[in-house]
Amino acid sequence: MVSAVLEWTDQEQQVARRAFDKAHSRAAIGIIRAVQDHADRMDTVEDCWKLHDFLSIQRHEIEGRFDFRLPGLLFVFASLVKDGLLQVEELEGLERDKLNKITAMSRM
Repeated sequence: MVSAVLEWTDQEQQVARRAFDKAHSRAAIGIIRAVQDHADRMDTVEDCWKLHDFLSIQRHEIEGRFDFRLPGLLFVFASLVKDGLLQVEELEGLERDKLNKITAMSRM
């Protein structure tokens, strides 16, 4: 028997997608601001390579973190809530059990 937590209604998937996209946008804005700040202080070619390294790391982290596969989405949301990229209230419309699990995992 499949757990109800693993089942996602069409409405829940729409809520999840909107919240996911908001969090992704917030993460991207954070990276852009960090790059702009770094660029403002750039004086040497070594600073360019540091920026390149920073961007490579950020891309790797973003691509690994923002995974919209439904079976692992509760963990993704909990991580985003924990890091302040998403508020639990933005997930309203998900089944109460899912919201409780996300809230509990975000406190760990």
